Amino acid sequence: MKIIIFAGGVGTRLWPLSRKSFPKQFIKMFNGKSTIELAVRRVKTFGLNNIYISTLNTYVPMVKKYFPKLSRKNIIGEPCLRNVAPAIGYNLVRLRKQGYKGPVAILWADHLIKNEENFVKVLKTGERLVKENPNRIVFVGVKPRFANNNLGWIHTGKIIEPGAYKFIEWMYKPQLDVCTKMFESGEWLWNSGYFIMDLDFALSLYEKYQPKMHKDLVSIERSIGTKKELSTLRSIYPTLEKIHFDNAIAERVSSEQAVVVKADLGEWSDPGTLYALKEALIKKKEDNLVKGNVSSLETKDSLLINDEKSKLLATVGLDGFIVVNTKDVLLVVPKDKVREVSDLIKEIELDKKNKRHL
Repeated sequence: MKIIIFAGGVGTRLWPLSRKSFPKQFIKMFNGKSTIELAVRRVKTFGLNNIYISTLNTYVPMVKKYFPKLSRKNIIGEPCLRNVAPAIGYNLVRLRKQGYKGPVAILWADHLIKNEENFVKVLKTGERLVKENPNRIVFVGVKPRFANNNLGWIHTGKIIEPGAYKFIEWMYKPQLDVCTKMFESGEWLWNSGYFIMDLDFALSLYEKYQPKMHKDLVSIERSIGTKKELSTLRSIYPTLEKIHFDNAIAERVSSEQAVVVKADLGEWSDPGTLYALKEALIKKKEDNLVKGNVSSLETKDSLLINDEKSKLLATVGLDGFIVVNTKDVLLVVPKDKVREVSDLIKEIELDKKNKRHL
């Protein structure tokens, strides 16, 4: 099985820790390791020759620096950001051009997983299920630890075999009261965003549900290995529709074409926001995540990070706040507004004076 780890995001919701020049997946904030290093370490058992990293061309040198033993052909440079569906499609046609046939696992470079042994078992189960029936996608659902309304959920049906279930439906970031009912029912799992599928079947879904994108991807595929490869990629890829794989393909797949494998990954998390990062690293909700020169009084459930050694970050009476101080940016935001950091980024991008801070 081939494993593709996607590491092209710029991590705007983790700004100002994550920057365009050095995004979140490369930051060594987890016991001296970055999430991309942890992601590769988890799947090394499949062999480095079967692991591919897809990232922006800008970040290819960083990937090479982190993984000097990884073959250059296993580092796929995307010419620009066009969301997940084009990125996955591009990687699939590159693999097909190399003559590969068989299962492909789609993983992400910015997740945290405690039970890595179970994760490998889940991937191997998914690989087997796809080999048994190539005309289906295996979604990986994570056993939920609580009613999390910051994640998507997967509704599971009848048991197919121990640990594998029929797929019924998705629900994206439901209200907390709905999440509570879903959590208590035992029929819903967190959507990890991982899935395993047969390469040819996946591309047939592109042809069926995204015919224009499929046609353009095939044009790119034909150019790979020729003198026209670079010019074709540069001319076509930026025109591909910006759409997530979930919206382009996964949500259109029928329940008969999908299986859900239940994964007990321990403390799994997708720290996509600054508060989610705090949740991932702190066990008790009321505790603070503190890094750097910080002094706080009567402050709880907050993330307090200070990157300036010569400056003291001091707080009094904060409850559920994010305070991040770097050399050039100070961000203060309540936890229930942390998703709107992405909207703030859009405003800053329009500000000629301050866009250099992104």
